[in-house]
Amino acid sequence: MNHSSRRTTSLLFTAALAATALVAATTPASAQELALKRDLGLSDAEVAELRAAEAEAVELEEELRDSLGSDFGGVYLDADTTEITVAVTDPAAVSRVDADDVTVDVVDFGETALNDFVASLNAIADTADPKVTGWYTDLESDAVVITTLRGGTPAAEELAERAGLDERAVRIVEEDEEPQSLAAIIGGNPYYFGNYRCSIGFSVRQGSQTGFATAGHCGSTGTRVSSPSGTVAGSYFPGRDMGWVRITSADTVTPLVNRYNGGTVTVTGSQEAATGSSVCRSGATTGWRCGTIQSKNQTVRYAEGTVTGLTRTTACAEGGDSGGPWLTGSQAQGVTSGGTGDCRSGGITFFQPINPLLSYFGLQLVTG
Repeated sequence: MNHSSRRTTSLLFTAALAATALVAATTPASAQELALKRDLGLSDAEVAELRAAEAEAVELEEELRDSLGSDFGGVYLDADTTEITVAVTDPAAVSRVDADDVTVDVVDFGETALNDFVASLNAIADTADPKVTGWYTDLESDAVVITTLRGGTPAAEELAERAGLDERAVRIVEEDEEPQSLAAIIGGNPYYFGNYRCSIGFSVRQGSQTGFATAGHCGSTGTRVSSPSGTVAGSYFPGRDMGWVRITSADTVTPLVNRYNGGTVTVTGSQEAATGSSVCRSGATTGWRCGTIQSKNQTVRYAEGTVTGLTRTTACAEGGDSGGPWLTGSQAQGVTSGGTGDCRSGGITFFQPINPLLSYFGLQLVTG
């Protein structure tokens, strides 16, 4: 059984943390705030409060992961209330969470154990019933959520049993739609290959060569792309959904992301946001859209194959948005992979985290 306790202690924020919170609450400018207000239904004051809480959650996660060691169970943020929860796996660790107005939950499993369960499912992913569409860790419920099409619960239960998962750590959710990668068949757009369009992600460098990060399903290695002209220099899909295009034209890379209102966001880094944080994405089909990070380490079973290590969000996306950039504030988070639903009725969208992509291909993010 999970236990929850609230501790209020005197935590003095450092100048660096206060500055981080201020930057998160005030930059980039109004277009991102307008999108957060539109997509999350927030007021100006609520956007500022959410940004400050996101900065605090990132700081807490970094500190507690080191100080608690194996007792650390994760940190997540409730975007509606801006309440931060710290999960610990040992009741004795509650007193070691020295943070102001933070909820501390004692959980049975925690982040590390849940990720191990996901790895066990990933190992037998190819043998799963077609009705099983994916799985991910959910820190709030301290469980691995297995998603299926309608009527797929028995198949999910059988898969969890074969993977050796503790039944207390399994939650099954039936959904109406199967996830799809989001390349679209259209003609004549800024970035396309053959008859398919994707969206440019983040500008990157590899030594003296330049290009941009994108989704792995947006062309195999060696594929020629146009507008800008280039070649897919690396692609990892399925398994992961990461790729990058080496530019062969005279185009210049910049640290900018299109907000689709005539303005841009300047990317300043790639600090990973906490679960529950707001996140916005840019894409050639649906423009600038925002939501929250629901969970990390999501496995998705696309028709083309299984992809692991994705992040699950509440932001919408549609065909042609694949490869586009995701940001929290000015920090790069990832590139669009796929999802369900659309931007008329809403949906779930997954992104490939940017830092593993940069590491895998040996790339450097272009920042301003």
